[in-house]
Formats: sequence, C-alpha cells, structure tokens
Amino acid sequence: MLAYNDILLAAQRLTGHVLHTPCVASKTLSDITGAQVFLKFENLQFTASFKERGACNKLSQLTPEQSARGVIAMSAGNHAQGVAYHAQRLGLRSVIVMPRFTPGVKVERTRGFGAEVVLHGDTLDEARSHALELATAQHLTFVHPYDDEAIIAGQGTVALEMLEQVPDLDCLVIAVGGGGLIAGMATVAKALRPGMEVVGVQTARFPAMVNAIKGTHYPQGASTIAEGIAVGTPGRLTQDIIRERVDDLVLVEEGDIEQALVMLLEVEKTLVEGAGAAGLAALLKYPERFQGKRVGLVLCGGNIDPLLLAAIIERGMVRAGRLARIRVSARDIPGSLARITATVAEAGANIDEVHHQRAFTTLSAQNVEIELVIQTRGHAHVADVLEVLRSAGFDAQLV
Repeated sequence: MLAYNDILLAAQRLTGHVLHTPCVASKTLSDITGAQVFLKFENLQFTASFKERGACNKLSQLTPEQSARGVIAMSAGNHAQGVAYHAQRLGLRSVIVMPRFTPGVKVERTRGFGAEVVLHGDTLDEARSHALELATAQHLTFVHPYDDEAIIAGQGTVALEMLEQVPDLDCLVIAVGGGGLIAGMATVAKALRPGMEVVGVQTARFPAMVNAIKGTHYPQGASTIAEGIAVGTPGRLTQDIIRERVDDLVLVEEGDIEQALVMLLEVEKTLVEGAGAAGLAALLKYPERFQGKRVGLVLCGGNIDPLLLAAIIERGMVRAGRLARIRVSARDIPGSLARITATVAEAGANIDEVHHQRAFTTLSAQNVEIELVIQTRGHAHVADVLEVLRSAGFDAQLV
C-alpha cells in the first residue's frame, strides 16, 4: 500500500513544476460555520486544479520508451488539463478522452495545452473503456485519474503543504470522486498526526465511494454540478487506502454545493467549481459535526462553465432573498402598472422583469396580473415591499 515516503518523493519531483498554494484562515467562514476554517487554494494552480500534481508525478516517472509513444487519459476535465499541460511541458504526445457532457471551457482549455481531445460516451466509465481501447491500439501509456499509486502520491502532496503551513489542524475535509486526493492526503495525515480526523465528501447524486466503504445502496443520479467528482466506479487502490486511513464519509446535496460555491465567491472572492465547494458544503450541512474544530478544506478546482456559474449565482440570490418574484393583481386601467412600479421603487427595490398577464388568469376580465422579478436586500426587504404594495391597495403575493 502507498506509503508516506512515496509522497515525500513525489514532492521532490513536483518542486518547481506546480504551485505551492496558500492555506489561509477564513474568519468569516469560521463565524458562519462555527469551525475554524482554513482554505487550501488549489484552484490557483496553473490548470486551476490539484490534478496536475498527480499528472506531473506520473509523467515524470515514464520510461524513455513510454515517453516516445505518448500518453492517454480519460477525464471530465481537470485530470485532462493536468495531463495535457505536463505532457506539453515534457514534450510528450497526449490523447484525452472526455465524456460528451464535459463543459466546453474544459474541452477548449485541454486542447489549448496541445492535447488531442476525443469526445466519447455519456459517463466517465464509457470514456475510460474507449481510452483503454485507444491505448492498446496506439501503444499509449494510460494515465488513470485516480487508481494509480503515482497519481495518488502526487495528490497527497496537498496535505504535505497544508500541514507545513497549518500544523495543528484537527480535521481535513476533502471532496471524493474516485478517491485519489483523499487517499493521498489521508496517508500524509495519518503518518504525521495519527489522531487527525479525515472526512470525505461526496455528492448524493454520485455516492459510489460511500456505498463501497459503508455498504450502503444509495442510488446514483445522472448529473451533478460537481462533475469533477461524478464518478460511478471508485478506484480499487483508493478504496483500500480509504478503508484504512479515512475516518468518515458524508453526503451533500446539490443545494448545499450551490450555497457553498456562492459563499466562496461572495466571502472569499474566489471562484471554485462544484467539486471545489464540496468541503464547505459539508460544513454548512453538518455544522455540529465540525463545531469548534480547526478544519482544513481543499478548494480543489476552479474550472466551471460560465453559464452554469451564472445560473448558480442567480439561484443563490433567490435563496438569499436578493431576487424575488411577486404577483400583483390590479384593475386593468391606464396608470395601474405605473403606480405598481412606483410603489416598488418607493420601497427601495429594483425591478428586473415585468410580465403583464391578461389571458392566463382566473381574475375577472377587468383585472390583470402583473408578475415582477425584483432585486432586494434580503428576505426581510421582500416582506417590506409586499407590505408597501398592500398598503397602497394592491393584492400582492410572493410567488
């Protein structure tokens, strides 16, 4: 089984080739969660993900014959970019097989690192099968995203840096897909501080590792905003390490991840993808689990589709009451709409959208329903706007 010394050797190989990212305290997130939160900014790596650590460690150990033939990998994006970037740096041919659902931003960035991108299949498992076929046919070295000791050792260097920067952490909370990151980090944690707690986080839509370790039978979903950890088949090597060295695994919902992502954007002014927000999502979902502990979170990736980000931000504003949809019933006479909008303005809200509905309503023919999407300061302000409208004689309801 992977040993602590393997990760020390990996750290030597990575020196000068990957960024030594900061690990800093977040006072605001600590106040919100009740834990003492320390953030490891792996989203600041050149490819915006920790994945290039494992890729660099693996590629640096290829034989001359393997280097001459090139490498192939399957990935939803971050492993792809890590392999492509370090293959380009080392002058190697790289072929990357990506599922068809992969966000365009990840596909284009991978191509930008000189990789030959093949889009195949709707799942990581289908992409892996095709990648293995191409590896055999073209005599390429297959670089697995997580079930490889060299990859796991490279990922484990994240924990080396964290415990060098903040040696007295009580707990590490780490996103889990195939398990490469948590397996490597747990190996370091248990070697340096055996009493340290290591907790893995999976999205409830892809609970494969939780099922494998805990013997549960949670169903698997079809998609998640945390596509970086949307793994249907956990690694065999990583399972063995997780069973021995990880203390617990928890599940979070899509809404938890969305909330955490928006919070990191607003509070820390840092952009993460869904998987990168999973650790904070766990703290928000299970605050009593981590109350008062010094907790290290890994912001493991920052590659997110801009359209998905826009949707998540908007949904976050709705949850926070910053965006609200209200329905106002009024007499269908000249000046009614103007009075409604003026009343909303007097209440201090801004109007985003207006929908004037005559036909599709159960009101009498002399009345009209007007739906407004408004920008407010929060839930209390929404209630104030409704009260002002009602005081002005309008029937106003939150939709």
